[in-house]
Amino acid sequence: MLPGLRLAVFLLLATSSAHNTDQLCLCSAVPFAGLQANCSSLNLMELPPLPSDITELHVQDNRLTSVSSGLFDRMVGLKKVSLSGNPFHCDCRIQYLRNWLLKNRAIVLKEPACASPSSVAQKAITELSNDYFSSCALPSGTDGTYDTVIGVMLCCILFLLLWSVRLAKTSTFTLYIVERHTGFKADSLRSPKRKHRRRLHTGCWKND
Repeated sequence: MLPGLRLAVFLLLATSSAHNTDQLCLCSAVPFAGLQANCSSLNLMELPPLPSDITELHVQDNRLTSVSSGLFDRMVGLKKVSLSGNPFHCDCRIQYLRNWLLKNRAIVLKEPACASPSSVAQKAITELSNDYFSSCALPSGTDGTYDTVIGVMLCCILFLLLWSVRLAKTSTFTLYIVERHTGFKADSLRSPKRKHRRRLHTGCWKND
């Protein structure tokens, strides 16, 4: 897509995501610097769709309470990001942003902080510990992998059980009694019920 057309599409999408404001995100393609987007102070409640080749993103001083999981994953060219001044609500939904910030501190101009709940208000999002999210469900993207692994393991166990049962049904054994034990009574092999008793046949087994 041509740079001018891409900017026009981005502006249109940003307009639809801006709430209670007539202003638009200001986008500019700077030579040797890439695509920059300034969406600060626009009263945004959510981030608009962004180009994957964006290099700078400024969305400070809006009304963002969280960031959609996976939003920044495809923007591998980001060099500067500003998210401060937003009333982030630090519950389980903020876990993705916290993990992303920990991995990309070098490009964040100012670390955003929690606005709520009161127990973590004014605390930097990156300072939230793993224990804080211990009651949250597994992050999206790992559920499918975990379920797949468990499913494969259960199928393997079921297959082994069925194979063991079939092997047990088809298996036979032969009892050899040497000549010197011919007169020995194998009581343990006799059924306690008369009708189940069978005559014990003996044979000779000689080494060559």
